[in-house]
Amino acid sequence: MAWDTAATRQALLDAGARQFAERGFAGARMDAIGADAGVNKERVYQYFGNKRGLFDAVLADRLGDLLGAAHAPSPGSGAAGIAAYAGALFDRFAERPELARLLAWESLELDGAADAVARTARCASQADVLASALPGLSPAAAQQLLLSIVTLCAGWWTLARVSEMVAPGSDAPARRAVLVTQAEALARAA
Repeated sequence: MAWDTAATRQALLDAGARQFAERGFAGARMDAIGADAGVNKERVYQYFGNKRGLFDAVLADRLGDLLGAAHAPSPGSGAAGIAAYAGALFDRFAERPELARLLAWESLELDGAADAVARTARCASQADVLASALPGLSPAAAQQLLLSIVTLCAGWWTLARVSEMVAPGSDAPARRAVLVTQAEALARAA
């Protein structure tokens, strides 16, 4: 029977996403990733070269569509459109909370971003979308607004202990509602 390389590669990406999201880059182990994927750890090296190669591939695979045109929210116009954009992005993180953890581990443990060229282009495209929703918003202000929205959305999953201390009893729907209101205020201020 022929080896299904595409399925093996995807199994390794899925296992890598789980292991890296839970343990970070330094804490994830190649043997655990291989076992999680149901293959020998040597397959990780065969497909991705090394641990950093796998981590970069996992982030490119998982984060590639976070702000990509196919999955990024499309705002309406004005501050209400920006608020809806923020709510939709929060929902995207809710569907896949490992995304926020992967972003956090990347920032905490690595010197450079994975898939930086493609991700930078996608972020620039989304900043342009926000600028289109708010006529008169400068490109630099649109970039800052996008950064604020992404940070607010990802923070719910990466700063859970802080959330418990600052806003005890708050849940994801309540946080989403507040975030949407805050994003609208940010858009008005921008």
